[in-house]
Amino acid sequence: MSTLSEVAKEAKASMKKAVENTKRELATIRSGKATASLLDTIRVDAYGQPMPLNQVGSVAAPEPRMLTVQPWDKGLIDAIERAIQSSELGLNPSNDGTIIRIPLPSLTEERRKELVKVVRKLAEEGKIAVRHGRTEAISRAKKVEHVSKDDERHTEKDVQKLHDEAIDQLDQLIKAKEVEIMEV
Repeated sequence: MSTLSEVAKEAKASMKKAVENTKRELATIRSGKATASLLDTIRVDAYGQPMPLNQVGSVAAPEPRMLTVQPWDKGLIDAIERAIQSSELGLNPSNDGTIIRIPLPSLTEERRKELVKVVRKLAEEGKIAVRHGRTEAISRAKKVEHVSKDDERHTEKDVQKLHDEAIDQLDQLIKAKEVEIMEV
């Protein structure tokens, strides 16, 4: 049987994981600026199986509106280009035989608003995960035996405080990403 401090520690870990997952997901959403993490979700058919793009080449952002992919195997250049074109990112890569250049077009106002909705949806999923961590921890705290009601309530307050901090972090991430997306 676990102790109340273990319950609180596990709750903190699960909430931190939810925030980190949301942060990673938000990084893959395209704003106006080029970031290497933008291509993290792309999989390339290489050597007979789908592989993450960052495992078949190095991704860089040499300019604010340009990404480059330097394939480690020149034979994969066409497969990488096809994978980027067929992704939902709406990018149009070109290659010179050794490196793939991906210019990032400016986002339309309509597309920016759609991306803000996606950001809010991802953030809500993160908040749900945080709330789930809180609920799980509180129900586990009630099952711990040989503990006074005061200690149980104190643990519940600690878990609630962790929950509130995680939700605040998510709110800050959302605001920052929305500002980044709406910036022209």
